Amino acid sequence: LGNGGSTLHALRCLEEQYGDQWTSFTVLLIHSGGYSQRLPNASALGKIFTALPFGEPVYQMLELKLAMYIDFPRHMKPGVLITCSDDIELYSTGVTETITFDKPGFTALAHPSDLAVGTTHGVFVLDPSSFSGKGGLEYGSCYRFLHKPDVETMQQSGAVCVRGDRPGLSSPGSRGDSECVYTDSVFYIDHSTAKQLLLFYKQLGTLCCEIDAYGDFLQALGPGATPDYTKNTSNVSKEDSGLVAVRQQLYSLLQGTALNVIVLNNSQFYHIGTTQEYLFHFTAESKLRFELDLQPVAFSIFPDRAKTLDQLSIIQSILEPGCVIGPGSVIEYSRIGPEVSVGKGSIVSGSCINFSVDIPSNCFLSSVSVKITDGVEYVTMVFGVADLLKQSVELLSDIHCLQFFGASLPECLDLWSLKASDQLFSSEDTRLGLWTARIFPVCSTLSDSVRMSLNMLNSVQHKSAFKLSGFQLLSVEEMLTYKDVEDMLKFRKQIYDEICLQRQKEKSGM
Repeated sequence: LGNGGSTLHALRCLEEQYGDQWTSFTVLLIHSGGYSQRLPNASALGKIFTALPFGEPVYQMLELKLAMYIDFPRHMKPGVLITCSDDIELYSTGVTETITFDKPGFTALAHPSDLAVGTTHGVFVLDPSSFSGKGGLEYGSCYRFLHKPDVETMQQSGAVCVRGDRPGLSSPGSRGDSECVYTDSVFYIDHSTAKQLLLFYKQLGTLCCEIDAYGDFLQALGPGATPDYTKNTSNVSKEDSGLVAVRQQLYSLLQGTALNVIVLNNSQFYHIGTTQEYLFHFTAESKLRFELDLQPVAFSIFPDRAKTLDQLSIIQSILEPGCVIGPGSVIEYSRIGPEVSVGKGSIVSGSCINFSVDIPSNCFLSSVSVKITDGVEYVTMVFGVADLLKQSVELLSDIHCLQFFGASLPECLDLWSLKASDQLFSSEDTRLGLWTARIFPVCSTLSDSVRMSLNMLNSVQHKSAFKLSGFQLLSVEEMLTYKDVEDMLKFRKQIYDEICLQRQKEKSGM
């Protein structure tokens, strides 16, 4: 459905559950995170439950969102506030300034960003007459909304502003002034507009395509909106036949609706939806780490506090004396034994590693509990941190374009004694990629599944054979189909209980 379709579906559920009562509600609607192909340790349980490296017990993204928006409902008319689960908005406003969502139509928060950031986000073309660029917070109106535009489009459409020494606008003076655009994050739909969207959804009957709440709702708004975007499908992860028609109907429905913008000049928007962003914000000297006071070790048992502690992120995990974790790595919800070393810039999630092994640098390792028939089994996905799980090809003859930890996929298949065929891929459509490649062995224990996947990786690194032909193999796509969330949460709870027990012992001086 995409986040647009799921928004419409959620509105329908509200009406079914509460009837006309929902007309008086203020609703916070958080998209929990789709497939999360760029941060797959969040795929099985949803990005909104991403653990953050602070708090005792650790905060998840959900708690942070609730804390950030805690002041909003008091200054909000009935309607729906929509947000993603992999971004963090931090802002400061004057003592007397409040963020109020009370206007008809849509109201969006806007943040000053570099032009490069604008190319991967929504960008507001602000109406200059309604906007001065002074002060920490300002209400303006938006002439037009651009979705992931290139730099040239931003410049031609008047989206680029020039910031002087302080945030806000200044006259385009010397080149010392920095150019910026105002990018999107959270947006609010007033109740009557939400009702219109719901009516549209009911009339549609069945939605057969992926709609984007940002691109497909917001691009229809403001006096400068044109229907050109309805035919541009370059940003769609799965293009469906009915998409253009549905977009055109949405455009007709929303055209002329106001897009109000609350410009937060002293604000910062952080995205942690990719492995690189996740590692950077959690382990490097990032501004976010400083602002939220993210901890190198959060709610964990970590024996030797001396080892390169500065650039680590250990979250609700148990590490035994003797293990070594390289700088810039994140370990979450895992047990790491005494003879384990983890290289630099790696991610280990939901795993139990109780055998002797060297995990290479820039390695992504994440275990999933699955229930294919009756009992619980385990599969561990392993990749390079920079591997592109979203990339796909349509023909078997093109799978050499897919890279697994620096080697082409056919090279890897040879080492693992697997044949390249249509059966190797799980997808119902013709997409062939790392996401749909059936290459990960199903095992009866968690530590066995980690061992097998690390053996696969080792064989690719050292160009040595490791036979996978005897195993039942799953793709990441299938892991999510068969995932056993209950068992994964049970494993987290065991770690949690053990940490609590250890804390009690320490307190009582045992």
